[in-house]
Amino acid sequence: MVIIAIKDAKKYLGQEVEIRGWTHNIRSSGAIAFLQLRDGSGRLQAVVVKNDVAPEVWDAAKSLTIESSVIVRGIVKEDTRTPGAVEIQTNSVAPVAIAQEYPIGKKEHGVDFLMDQRHLWIRSSRQESILRVRDEIEFAFREFMKLRGFVLADSPIFTPNAVEGTTDLFEVKYFDDKAYLSQSGQLYQEATSAALGKTYCFGPTFRSEKSKTRRHLTEFWMLEAEASYMDWLENLQLQEDLIVHTVKRVLRECAADLALLGRDTIALEKVAEGGFIRMHHRDAIKELQAMGSDIKEGDDLGADDETILTKKYDKPIFVHHYPVVIKAFYMKPDPDEPDRVLNADLLAPEGYGEIIGGSQRIDDLALLEKRIAEHGLPKSAFEWYLDLRRYGSVPHSGFGIGLERTVAWICGLEHVRETIPFPRLLNRLQP
Repeated sequence: MVIIAIKDAKKYLGQEVEIRGWTHNIRSSGAIAFLQLRDGSGRLQAVVVKNDVAPEVWDAAKSLTIESSVIVRGIVKEDTRTPGAVEIQTNSVAPVAIAQEYPIGKKEHGVDFLMDQRHLWIRSSRQESILRVRDEIEFAFREFMKLRGFVLADSPIFTPNAVEGTTDLFEVKYFDDKAYLSQSGQLYQEATSAALGKTYCFGPTFRSEKSKTRRHLTEFWMLEAEASYMDWLENLQLQEDLIVHTVKRVLRECAADLALLGRDTIALEKVAEGGFIRMHHRDAIKELQAMGSDIKEGDDLGADDETILTKKYDKPIFVHHYPVVIKAFYMKPDPDEPDRVLNADLLAPEGYGEIIGGSQRIDDLALLEKRIAEHGLPKSAFEWYLDLRRYGSVPHSGFGIGLERTVAWICGLEHVRETIPFPRLLNRLQP
């Protein structure tokens, strides 16, 4: 007896197989029971005909409830009427655990109720598909970095100081001292890239922003890459190549999940062609003003501005050369435009906005010391970071890409809360 995953059932036409999973739905028409099975890889119908099985098998089938765990054996048959084009003609039903009355019914439920039941909601077909796409995106990120010669060098989650300001840090007790949950692994990647050339980290980051927008989580995952001797233009190309690689892989490997989500794949295919738009911050401001935004020269782009701008174009947009005064202390000014930094935010199309932030970093010791002072940061906390400029400083650049925002865009979701198994929001820490 071969044990198979539902996604592989088509490979076993005419063979007897065993499937281990759960009954996400059950219906019966007298002498026939239809068990809708799921096992995490897919969904499939098992047909139990009363007159064709032993009485105890029929009784076992009839005892099942929604979300009961069960082991089913039978012959794989072709059936083009079913979503997977195959079904199981069942000869054995072995309940593992009979579920109590399932709290998530077929009726419409509010978001708060579903979020309270998140540990169960993730069993739904839509949530399964989102999480499978998330997995594929994570794999694509890691695959791309490996192909481009980057070494995974994990950054710590406990940090002694802020990276981009102290207003959105989670402070935690650290023995007899205090520490913060990491906002970013970037500074540590600058150190590891000076050792290994090209490095990245990929893990959770934490921001205590009191924001309730559809784009914000207090805990999210981010891939951060850094490369020695890479300038800001090479950095932009690396980011574009990463997105193209990722979108192509998801289109190839997750077609069924994207279809279930109702995703317009034509829009993603356009992105997979490459050729992203590059727009100076000054020009982005002018364009937004022409479209009715009240944004002013020198302002940062807000979420509404990003939405307006990215709905106009069918390609991602690099908005580059933001003013020095509104960006992080470590970003290198452009020698030709000293009031602007060599940075870019990558905005995803269709109104999704920023998914990547990156820049060339300051490699001059004196300038970095000056910027730390201007930002009111304690120099003593950054002495190790300044050492990277004292001992063999080189031009270097990097970026960070938010996983959940990328998942939301590629899946076509309205809110990031569905992009992670257990979201942490301003008003939610359970389950």
